[in-house]
Amino acid sequence: MSGAGERAGSEASGVEDLGAVELVAVARVAKVRGLKGEVAADILTDFPERFDRLGELIAVFHGGERRRLTLEGHWLHGDRVVLKFKGFDTPEEAAALAGCELAVPESDAVELEEGAFYDWQLEGCRVETVGGRQLGTVSEVLHTGGEAPVLVICDERGKENLVPLAESICVGIDIAGELIRVDAPEGLLET
Repeated sequence: MSGAGERAGSEASGVEDLGAVELVAVARVAKVRGLKGEVAADILTDFPERFDRLGELIAVFHGGERRRLTLEGHWLHGDRVVLKFKGFDTPEEAAALAGCELAVPESDAVELEEGAFYDWQLEGCRVETVGGRQLGTVSEVLHTGGEAPVLVICDERGKENLVPLAESICVGIDIAGELIRVDAPEGLLET
């Protein structure tokens, strides 16, 4: 789930174009649960309490179709969230949601503290050394359980460098400019 900056969808003649809205996934429907049309979804957000404040979600189906859904209720169940949407009142109706991602507009993302970033904000950023040497683009952010996440940086030849997202190494992060400046210790970067 990725992007930079806050963007909103456009509205023309009162009809919102959901295809133009930058989204952040917060859950993925795993299966139908119960007899009243509920679904169990894997949580894709670090802030599961955000479901308490949501009135609707945008479903993104496998083919890319997007549909706004009104949330009637939810509860946490283990490491999943159970969701009930308006108009999905039977297991058969809810089965249509299986596998879809549930998202919110990027502009509704939970605001992080200063110096913290979402993975999707970092992915796609150009990376250069403090000396101006271009290293490539962040293709992925790995969470290895270590002290800091690791940026996977791919250059134009497809070669990868792994750089810890530590303040002492990533000395400048400009999300709006999509640029990360690194001061890498000797031997960290492959040449």
